[in-house]
Amino acid sequence: MLHISIICLGKLKEEYWRKAEAEYLKRLSPFAKIEIIGIKEEPFGEKDDPTAIKIKEAEKIKKALVGKADGFIIALDENGEPFSSVRFAAKINSLAGNRTADFVIIIGGPLGLSDSILKIADMTLSLSLFTFTHQMARVILLEQIYRAMMINSGRKYHY
Repeated sequence: MLHISIICLGKLKEEYWRKAEAEYLKRLSPFAKIEIIGIKEEPFGEKDDPTAIKIKEAEKIKKALVGKADGFIIALDENGEPFSSVRFAAKINSLAGNRTADFVIIIGGPLGLSDSILKIADMTLSLSLFTFTHQMARVILLEQIYRAMMINSGRKYHY
């Protein structure tokens, strides 16, 4: 069974996001053990330096990575590699078949991820050319992991 840790800045504030997350976690339970590690995002205003905020958040992410650094690390980034659902499923299948390590997926906050986090990632992934809130990205990511499991198991879900 796959073990996937999702490190994410911020929490799901609205109930509808929490319900969507719960639904996908339930659907994924036969295929993967998913651990959600929520990290408090740094508060910032228009006059704050975005790079300084991202560096502070990176330190928190690095602490959350302790004990997980052997996993295949995927960072979500707007400049990451775009994948189709089928290609993403094949990538997960390939990595799961070739590694005994777990997966770690990192979702940044509103300002994105620090370069120091992007450098330690084994892969950067873009969910879309569109920009999503980190709450939306979290649910979309879970849906795409579920879709990948359905594709890889030959079940009807992806048409």
